[in-house]
Amino acid sequence: QVQLVESGGGLVQAGGSLRLSCAVSGSIFSIPPMGWYRQAPGKQRELVASITSGANTNYADSVKGRFTISRDNAKNLVALQMNSLKPEDTAVYFCHAAVLRESGGYFTMADYWGQGTQVTVSS
Repeated sequence: QVQLVESGGGLVQAGGSLRLSCAVSGSIFSIPPMGWYRQAPGKQRELVASITSGANTNYADSVKGRFTISRDNAKNLVALQMNSLKPEDTAVYFCHAAVLRESGGYFTMADYWGQGTQVTVSS
């Protein structure tokens, strides 16, 4: 089994900062990409930022220059530092990990998600 446990989030005024963290545990061989998605009410889930095990990053245009994603490969942690928050950043944020597992010499890849954490930015 693989579990993703998120922390952080909450209520902040526009212009403020928050930090989200996500710890991945369980039977893991490696985690090539990790990332954060968000879903606002009435909207589809969208990619916020992703990072590979080699630290290559990808950001949504709407958060470039304000958000920074990082990871600790040894601890299977991924974090999202969110600065200069705007009301339009309000959403439930989900941690994502594509996990490579090994069993009996066979490898399988599957997507895993955290439970989601609410981020609310007031104007």
